[in-house]
Amino acid sequence: MMRTRPLKVALLGCGVVGSEVARIMTTHADDLTARIGAPVELAGVAVRRPSKVREGIDPALVTTDATALVKRGDIDVVVEVIGGIEPARTLITTAFEHGASVVSANKALLAQDGAALHAAAEEHGRDLYYEAAVAGAIPLIRPLRESLAGDKINRVMGIVNGTTNFILDKMDSTGAGYQEALDEATALGYAEADPTADVEGFDAAAKAAILAGIAFHTRVRLDDVYREGMAEVTASDFASAKEMGCTIKLLAICERAADGGSVTARVHPAMIPLSHPLASVRGAYNAVFVESDAAGQLMFYGPGAGGSPTASAVLGDLVAVCRNRLSGATGPGESAYAALPVSPMGDVVTRYHISLDVADKPGVLAQVATVFAEHGVSIDTVRQQGKDGEASLVVVTHRASDASLTGTVEALRKLDTVRGVASIMRVEGE
Repeated sequence: MMRTRPLKVALLGCGVVGSEVARIMTTHADDLTARIGAPVELAGVAVRRPSKVREGIDPALVTTDATALVKRGDIDVVVEVIGGIEPARTLITTAFEHGASVVSANKALLAQDGAALHAAAEEHGRDLYYEAAVAGAIPLIRPLRESLAGDKINRVMGIVNGTTNFILDKMDSTGAGYQEALDEATALGYAEADPTADVEGFDAAAKAAILAGIAFHTRVRLDDVYREGMAEVTASDFASAKEMGCTIKLLAICERAADGGSVTARVHPAMIPLSHPLASVRGAYNAVFVESDAAGQLMFYGPGAGGSPTASAVLGDLVAVCRNRLSGATGPGESAYAALPVSPMGDVVTRYHISLDVADKPGVLAQVATVFAEHGVSIDTVRQQGKDGEASLVVVTHRASDASLTGTVEALRKLDTVRGVASIMRVEGE
């Protein structure tokens, strides 16, 4: 039976995403009512600039007092799309205290304080959903914590930032330098005026923390995620990658140790073979590759940012939370029973591509090979090109730990025949 009393929704933030949420709630009102089993009503919109004209939104609903809005007591669901840590954290916990469930797109807050927010939701018997926090429109969180709940996930590796993928794809396809590609991304609206959160990997690291926590049933905070930006990636790196049949992507990688006793989470540029599904992800698109015991290999692909795609994920959560509200139930909360330790980056094992500037004379290769051997790092291939007394030596290793590779590089720098380490890049996806 259809309930006639509407479920009331408070919207915190009405920017690119929030305005799309409000628009879809209005234009798809009848469909949402049919899918939920009751009407949904936009009961208030909290903003910082109330004088701004917001098409399709009744000005009477607009307020600058977000705290009063979430404290009303008649609000069923609070949709938080303002971002940042505060006041979002306080507003969300206040919403729980006053009886509302919460849908959020706030990756930074969830990566930092997800455990506390889940605890507050559970204490008050309310839902906390956040599909939009990781990969825009791509359904990812719900498949990980519901569809794959009976499986054992071993690895989650993906491109979770559209800005960085656009820049690297442009460098790969046109030969452009990093700054040139970034300037184009900014001109097209893919990059913010201050792109630091994207290009330095902060955005992807927050998403990696959320994904690792869900995949491995372990609390993983932003501080647990190793992060490396992509500003040092050069056209020469792409040339080297192409010689290996690879391309370069900024990857978020969350994986369970081989013995199952720990997990790691990291974000950094990496070479991946052109045969890997992630290598074909172009432009500002996102994709996440999941490996599990029973399901095997799965890939989720689509637009990872933007007003409409992100609003799609928010509305999907809104429908689920409203259905739970009608049935008197709550959806899945935090699952951290495994409580696995998060290993440091030094324990991570992968392949490496190292480019050295060396003296072009006999015995250099032997010296370099000896250093690798002394640190227990096995060499897969070596390529050397020399001219006018100087040479470039490219070494690709077999799998080695980050700690052993770090020790190797430190020792290489001490050789008189090594002029410098031009680049070091991990090789993933094999």
